[in-house]
Amino acid sequence: MAPPLPCLNSVVRAAYTDTPAHKRKHISTNTSTSGVPRGSPIYACACFVRQSILQLFEDKPRLNVCAPMVRYSKGAFREVLRDYNVDIAYTPMILADVFKSSEFARDDYTTNDTDSPVVVQFAAHDPADLASAAQLVAPYVDGIDLNCGCPQKWALKEKIGAYLSDKPETVHEMVKAVRSVVSTPCSVKIRKHPTDTRVTVELVRRAQMMGVDWITIHGRTRHQRSTEPIDYDIIRLVKESVSVPVLANGGVFSLEDAEEMYEKTGVDGVMSARGLLQNPAFFAGYTHTPLECVEKYVNRALAYGTPTFIFHHHIMFMMESLMSNVERKTFNCLSSVPAILDHLSHYYGIQCAL
Repeated sequence: MAPPLPCLNSVVRAAYTDTPAHKRKHISTNTSTSGVPRGSPIYACACFVRQSILQLFEDKPRLNVCAPMVRYSKGAFREVLRDYNVDIAYTPMILADVFKSSEFARDDYTTNDTDSPVVVQFAAHDPADLASAAQLVAPYVDGIDLNCGCPQKWALKEKIGAYLSDKPETVHEMVKAVRSVVSTPCSVKIRKHPTDTRVTVELVRRAQMMGVDWITIHGRTRHQRSTEPIDYDIIRLVKESVSVPVLANGGVFSLEDAEEMYEKTGVDGVMSARGLLQNPAFFAGYTHTPLECVEKYVNRALAYGTPTFIFHHHIMFMMESLMSNVERKTFNCLSSVPAILDHLSHYYGIQCAL
C-alpha cells in the first residue's frame, strides 16, 4: 500500500492525464490529507523509486543534462532524451508564486514513472513563495533548481532570473528556505556576472554555504547573444571555488563541444538546450537526428497530448538539417497534426502507432 500522498492534487491529476494508459499508476487511499474526499481514487506516479541525482554524480564522472527550455523541455521530449544518453532533464522554468497559488499553473507540470531523474526549475524572488512551491512539487521530482540566470527583460523587471546575480544574500535566503522544508536535492543555475567575476564567486559560495547540492553556470552574461563565445575561464573559476558538483551550460551542440568544455573547465557535467532541440541524440554519438528518434518523439508527443505548435516546432528543430530549403518552407506551412504526419510518412517513412 502506498503511503498517503501530500496535498498536490492538481499535479497528481496532471501526472495521470499526461501519461499513456499503460503507464498510469492507480492508487487508492483512505486518507484526506491530499485534499481528495476519503475513499476517492487518486491517480499518481509518485509510488515508484526515483533515481538519485546525487548518486549519479558519485557514479559518473561526466553527466549529460537537458537544460530547462520554455515550452520545449516537457514530458514527451524528456522521455525521448533518456533513450539517447541524457542523464538528467530539467522542466521549463516555472514561476514559484504562480505555481503555489494556481491550480491551473500546477497542471502545466506533468510527469510519470519513466520521468526520472527530473529537476523542476523555479523562478522566484521571495523565499516563502519558493519554499511553498518546493513543498508542493517535492514528491514528484528528483531535484529543485532556482533560476538565477534568465536574461529576459520581463524577468529582470519581476526581480527574478538574472536579476538575482547581483543579490547573493537573497539567493542565500531562498536556498535556506527550500532546505528548511524539503529534503529533495536542490541547486542554483546562474550566469556569468556582467562586470565582476568576484560577484559570481560570492554568489556560488553563499549558495554552497546554505547547502545546494550542485551548481550550474552559463558562460555568458545576460547581455550577450547566444552566438558569442563562451567564457571557459569563469566556468573553471566557479568549479575551483566550490566543492559541490558543477554543470556547465552554453555552446554545447555536439560531443566535441562537450569534450572541449570538460578539457577547459574540469566540470562534472555539461548542459545543452538548443543542441538537444536540434539533435536529441547527440549525446549518444549521432551527428544528426536519427529518424527513429523523430518517430519516438512523434508517438510519445501525440500520446501525451502535446499542443500542435510545440509538436510542429520540435519536428522542425530535429529535421532542419535533413530538409532542403524548399521542403523547410513547405513544412513550416503545415498547420495540423494530420498534415504533419502525412508529410513525415510520405517523405521519411515515419509512422504514428496510435
